[in-house]
Amino acid sequence: MYRFTNDYSEGAHPSILKALADTNLEGNLGYGYDPHCEHAAALIRCKIGRPDADVHFLVGGTQTNTTCICAFLRPHEAVIAASSGHVCVHETGAIEATGHKCVAMPAAAGGKLTPELVRAAVEAHTDEHMVKPRLVYVSNTTETGGVYTAAELRALRSVCDELGLLLYLDGARLASALACGGASMEELGEVCDAFYIGGTKNGALFGEAVCILNPALKPDFRYILKQRGGMLAKGWLLGIQFEQLMQNCLYEELGEHSTRLAQQLSAGLAALGVEFLFDSPSNQIFPILPDEVLAKLEGAFHWEVTAVPAPGRTCVRLVCSWATEQAAVTAFLLAVEGALKDCPACL
Repeated sequence: MYRFTNDYSEGAHPSILKALADTNLEGNLGYGYDPHCEHAAALIRCKIGRPDADVHFLVGGTQTNTTCICAFLRPHEAVIAASSGHVCVHETGAIEATGHKCVAMPAAAGGKLTPELVRAAVEAHTDEHMVKPRLVYVSNTTETGGVYTAAELRALRSVCDELGLLLYLDGARLASALACGGASMEELGEVCDAFYIGGTKNGALFGEAVCILNPALKPDFRYILKQRGGMLAKGWLLGIQFEQLMQNCLYEELGEHSTRLAQQLSAGLAALGVEFLFDSPSNQIFPILPDEVLAKLEGAFHWEVTAVPAPGRTCVRLVCSWATEQAAVTAFLLAVEGALKDCPACL
């Protein structure tokens, strides 16, 4: 079976597995106080152009978002996010569980927030009888495969500065965003108060690297990290992985691979007359296929269902990973082509 279910179905890039094996009996201090975490943090500071950045390593994305937002906000403050944003729909109320409301705004094209949406969210909260919006949450890529350019993030930065808001970026799929015109790591270092570099969905066994740029957000972060269960005792396992990802452009190469193959899928399906629910330049695509066609593909391929836009037609999410093979893309396109020929009235 070829899996287009997500970009973390495979284990880890071979260089990471080798590095973990080579250092297995090395012996290290715990909780991130080891040479590997120190080296990985230095590599990240160099890559984002911010020698002053605080860098922390966590295991997963939800844990990272929850810990950061909990640490950055006072009890009465809230998060502004697109209604389709990960913190609103895919984290089981984790942000609300820390006592912070998510102010969900209807997403613009690409699942994005715009300065106008941010302004509207702030203007809708008028006094102390309501939560106070304080942090703008965005992700690159978005849940629907949209990508924030540097110009779009600078526009958000401008409105955040005007309204006294923090700008935080979820980089779970940052590698794909980098591959298709998204803001660079250096640009993120310029415009964000904090962001994270996702490893779980780009070749690591697990792991995310938080970069805190705003000096006001740095004090006592490790206290919240520990309290929220995000401090890994064997922290060097995270450091070793990010050492590999941040060297020799491996992180960028893996993101380029997943994005290129996804766009091959997209172009091939479009050539067959397939329509898409969302326009996505990233490693996630959202084709709408007849149920008869999907029934013929079941068992040979796997995907996630996104929506049912019309009777007999289903939108599925196809995701390519750092490990997706060209053969999988070719096989899927040939299978769809064959299924459509057997059902000429499907499209």
